[in-house]
Amino acid sequence: MATTPTPLPPTVPPKPSWDPQAGSRTNPWLRPTIRIRLTLLYGGMFLIAGVVLLTIIYLLAAQALHVGNELPFKLVGGSVQPTNNTCPEIIGQSSPDQFNAVLNTCMKEQRQLALDGLLRRSLIALLGLSVIAFAFGYAMAGRVLSPLGRITRTARQVAGSDLSRRIELDGPDDELKELADTFDEMLERLDRAFTAQQRFVANASHELRTPLAINRTLLEVQLSDPQASPELTQLGKTLLATNERSEQLVEGLLLLARSDNEIVDRKPVDLAEVASQALEQVRAEAEDKGVELRGQRAPAVVQGNGVLLERIALNLVQNAVRYNVARDGWVEVTTESRQGQAVLVVANTGPVVPAYEMDNIFEPFRRLRTERTGSDKGVGLGLSIARSVARAHGGRIAAEPREGGGLVMRVVLPV
Repeated sequence: MATTPTPLPPTVPPKPSWDPQAGSRTNPWLRPTIRIRLTLLYGGMFLIAGVVLLTIIYLLAAQALHVGNELPFKLVGGSVQPTNNTCPEIIGQSSPDQFNAVLNTCMKEQRQLALDGLLRRSLIALLGLSVIAFAFGYAMAGRVLSPLGRITRTARQVAGSDLSRRIELDGPDDELKELADTFDEMLERLDRAFTAQQRFVANASHELRTPLAINRTLLEVQLSDPQASPELTQLGKTLLATNERSEQLVEGLLLLARSDNEIVDRKPVDLAEVASQALEQVRAEAEDKGVELRGQRAPAVVQGNGVLLERIALNLVQNAVRYNVARDGWVEVTTESRQGQAVLVVANTGPVVPAYEMDNIFEPFRRLRTERTGSDKGVGLGLSIARSVARAHGGRIAAEPREGGGLVMRVVLPV
């Protein structure tokens, strides 16, 4: 008995035989596209304007013909009397030749007056019709292009990291609706991507915090043992410092990821109070390093998140204290409100900083021509976090080298 040979598997996957968008495609000539709608709209407006203008010209021409063909005289009791002021010299003409010559001259003048009146009224009618046509065209163009304004407003709201916004444009299935639907689909994908990113950051931070907390507890228990050898104690302190640095790195990365989004829940925050709180937290470290803290802080109230704004001030002040001169150093922190903006300025003494290195100091894990991960002064995320938080509040941060050494960090936030 013959066996049926087993068919070989296809080398390439089969192409789908059904296009999900095939049913939605219509004849392009029957689809109410913007091009067809604008063609019909402005063609119809031009046709209506032409008909109205021809009607006006016809009525004016009929009136001009009536006035131009009107006889400038009439016979009353066997004598000639003028009917208007265009031909007063027709009176007293006894010779037929003179009478005909004067009559022809009067008729020419009367027709010229009629043509001048026709031209003047036609120009007035054309001017009025042009104003009406431009106004109507402007209104109709605004109505046709109004979806673009809706798309632009939504794009501006999305630019502020509000990815929950959607256009949801209704109306005819034209190019603008297709653009709006494509934009909504893109926003949906971006929203899912950012939500997944936030979820990943939250899960990763939790998974990283737990083992680091366990390591810290074990090391602290080991260091509390009075019978531990000096070598073991020194090793434990080194590992504890490394673990603490890893915890700071995780917290910094988490805050950096969260601060990239716009702040939705805003409350009034005084930058002067925020700066004072930051100074109090670094005062002990500044005294140990011999750095003087000074500056005048005027009230400057902004709408934002107090915790994140305090992190900006704390990061800037900590950097100003840690990257300072060995002695006679100072850090000056000032706040003020001017021209609808709140300004926080942190200036400090320190090493000379080249102007071309200003952009590098805001990059994560970097400082002046060196990696910041090898420094014992931080994890290298302070200025990156400060810039992200400032941007999330709709503001900006800038660094300038100070004459004589050090930096001037200026944070500008909208009031």
